[in-house]
Amino acid sequence: MLTKADDYPIHQTPEPVAYAGLGRNFYDRYFFNGYHKEEDLFFALGMGIYPQLDIMDAGFSIIQSGKQRNLLSSKVMNHERLDTVVGDIQVEVVKPLEEFRIVVKSGKNDIHADLFFRARCPANEEPRFTYKIGSQTVIDYTRLTQSGSWSGWLEVDGRRILVDSENWAGTRDRSWGIRPIGLPDAQKNPHAPPISQYFWLWAPINWSDAVSFYHRNDDALGNTWNEAAVFCQDGLSEELQLARSASSELVFIPGTRHAKKAKISFQGPGDITEITMTPRFHWYMKGVGYGHPEFSHGTYHGGDAQTSEEYDLNAIDDSKNLHIQAICSCQMEGELGVREGVGVLEQLILGPHAPSGFAGLGDMAK
Repeated sequence: MLTKADDYPIHQTPEPVAYAGLGRNFYDRYFFNGYHKEEDLFFALGMGIYPQLDIMDAGFSIIQSGKQRNLLSSKVMNHERLDTVVGDIQVEVVKPLEEFRIVVKSGKNDIHADLFFRARCPANEEPRFTYKIGSQTVIDYTRLTQSGSWSGWLEVDGRRILVDSENWAGTRDRSWGIRPIGLPDAQKNPHAPPISQYFWLWAPINWSDAVSFYHRNDDALGNTWNEAAVFCQDGLSEELQLARSASSELVFIPGTRHAKKAKISFQGPGDITEITMTPRFHWYMKGVGYGHPEFSHGTYHGGDAQTSEEYDLNAIDDSKNLHIQAICSCQMEGELGVREGVGVLEQLILGPHAPSGFAGLGDMAK
């Protein structure tokens, strides 16, 4: 079966591009976020391509005036992986690894956007994420991250918000490989733990003249199975500096699993650099499908489908909404210099995590 993608030099197997190996859970994903450096304004877009399921879905979410508005779409992609338009949401690769455009035209829900992302640094290839339960490979993917500036505009309910590169920053990621998507397996893995567990932190930060990245995956005992810290001065030709080692520590908001404050340490060739992240407000990631009860990633809706939602951020129960990005004010001091910046601290702490004091599925910080 030939598709439009076959005219691009992107083949990874002897098969046409439509056939993405043998894994049912293969996926290919775009993610973007953007935030005003001072005001409580935020947006995010996620788009997933699932070749074996023949599904493409997307979500666009915006925070303004204390409300989170979400637009979620899904379609049968008919094997065309390069038609990156799902309902009212579109992603355009303007210049690979440098420039991207996202467009939202939602007449029924009165959410519109035309936004342009320009990278500040080279794309950062993170260590490969591979996680097994018994003999089953549950996660095996590659991910890149890249920070930059935004320009363009957003519009909600007739109110237009101008987006300029001086005041708006953000981060994108691209990942592809194997992870759980769509409906879960009908047969339980005999080696799966009795309680689901996942610990994830991601902390991309835009400084005035540089960017930094940090991420961490732990098992239930706190053993870290994937972690990296990277620093880069502004410029696409600058070198990404990988820290020799890194660590992080969270102080939790009582009654939640969300951070009140985070401290991240980068160990370079000489002294340590300390980064402090203080959350200003939260964005809830189910707004673009992560763990959504109806529009989770890769779900088949019987055909093309779209829905919209609104959350009052003052009324959300944080004990039941674990996967968030906290938009943070950030401070740095140490070997890499003294800086102030803005970034996000993505958090998903599910099930036990001994260093955080969580033993079960539902216990929260005291």
